Amino acid sequence: MTALPADPVRDADLIGESRTDPEAFAVLFDRYSSMLYRYVSRRLGPEVAEDLVGETFLIAFARRDRYDAAYHDARPWLFGIVTKLVSRHRRTEAARYRALLRSPADDVVDSPDDRVAAGVTARSTRPALARALAALPARDRDVLLLFAWGDLSYEEVARALDIPVGTVRSRLNRARKKVRAALGDTNPMHEEE
Repeated sequence: MTALPADPVRDADLIGESRTDPEAFAVLFDRYSSMLYRYVSRRLGPEVAEDLVGETFLIAFARRDRYDAAYHDARPWLFGIVTKLVSRHRRTEAARYRALLRSPADDVVDSPDDRVAAGVTARSTRPALARALAALPARDRDVLLLFAWGDLSYEEVARALDIPVGTVRSRLNRARKKVRAALGDTNPMHEEE
């Protein structure tokens, strides 16, 4: 009879352990670097993503003594750090959306989830979506993209951006309405009946 694998160590415990054994922090990198890379790559492009993800973990490692161990999941903390780094690259992000408007849709995807999303999303909505994202205020765009591309909950987005959950809800609602209007009041993820 084989033993069941032990429960994975919680992020907060790893961060605490890394204070005396810095190598423990590498587990967080292994858990979340690809997730952060996909998020940044979608926002700024792959040419910047690797550097920002690396910088995110350097900052997180330097600030690990200040991590609130009451939060077992470090994803919102890491997404908060990377979102602040993305905000420093707003010009790059805006240029990326303008480039998306000019470029044909490509079929390059990073994971099975991305392949499914790429297959479902209509190619014709890409320019309108890029325009809509570029037109959103940065604070609304951050909330929308952390929720949609970062796959964070309302509470996790609130933690990542250090804002109240109610603010997350109102910004997300506002961003969704603007994007939906820019797409002709349709949702490309749902087939028309």
